[in-house]
Amino acid sequence: MDKTIDVTAMGELLIDFTQDGSTPAGNPVFVANPGGAPANVLAMLRKYGKKCAFIGKVGNDSFGDLLEEALIETGTDTSGLLHDDSVPTTLAFVHLSPDGERDFSFYRSPGADIMLRNEEIPTELIEQCRIFHFGSLSLTDEPCRSATYHAVDIAKKAGAVISFDPNLRPPLWKEEETARKMILWGLSMSDVVKISDDELVFITGEHDTDIGAEVLLTRFSQIKLLCITAGSAGSYVYYHGRKVYEPAFLLGGTVDTTGAGDIFCASVLNYVLDHDLISLREEDLKNMLLSSNAAAYLVTTKKGVIRSVPEIREINRIVQAKPK
Repeated sequence: MDKTIDVTAMGELLIDFTQDGSTPAGNPVFVANPGGAPANVLAMLRKYGKKCAFIGKVGNDSFGDLLEEALIETGTDTSGLLHDDSVPTTLAFVHLSPDGERDFSFYRSPGADIMLRNEEIPTELIEQCRIFHFGSLSLTDEPCRSATYHAVDIAKKAGAVISFDPNLRPPLWKEEETARKMILWGLSMSDVVKISDDELVFITGEHDTDIGAEVLLTRFSQIKLLCITAGSAGSYVYYHGRKVYEPAFLLGGTVDTTGAGDIFCASVLNYVLDHDLISLREEDLKNMLLSSNAAAYLVTTKKGVIRSVPEIREINRIVQAKPK
């Protein structure tokens, strides 16, 4: 049966309050930006013209309404987005350093995103997708943890490609060992993985990227495509015994690195949708990293993510301008 959705993503949808200067009295000013890693991924995929659906929960409040409006603006199917009457929308405060690096403070005890339950999962949005994408934030607490298990099981039975991004946020985990256990479960379920170099160290204990990748791919042999992002150092992909590396685009103007990994991930998934995951050539892997690095760089030149995803023409422009 032909699938009607390219990517369905499930997980957190939240407000990123991004630091944006100070008042005359010296008090910090924060701007409410729609965000959440799975939704960020879909926003970029929509720019690529892919059909997308989101599954998650926000509060029945003004922030929840803002988030739903932002997703609708992208053209994402929001029929799987629920509003919780008793728990507010999850909030994150993003503190930025001068080079655009960020530190998060979360208001999520509880937040609406972790209140999604098994019986609220819209099965058809998962059964109809080519790729099902999720991250570890939906595994931090119940009932959403069990709902995530259920959703992944549906996706696997429906033959979807499973995509996973650990997206580790230590403050959201009660215990480090639980975070490690849940991320390992996510890795064990996945065909395509995007992981940062810091998360690779957290999971494997290895600081050498090649050794860490080997540890993961040996333990989780079902992973077909492993992408590792290393910030300004660039990105790596490991595929069927091959490794390809591409340096980052360091063109200046970075103001906010929030969501760069999500936009990279979306570009990888777009490439997977447009090509055969079973028989990618080295040239394909190189082109995939080039476009993904370019997209990730461009989103860092603006604050926020969902309403700041780059245009495809911008991505193509800097890829084509790169010296051969």
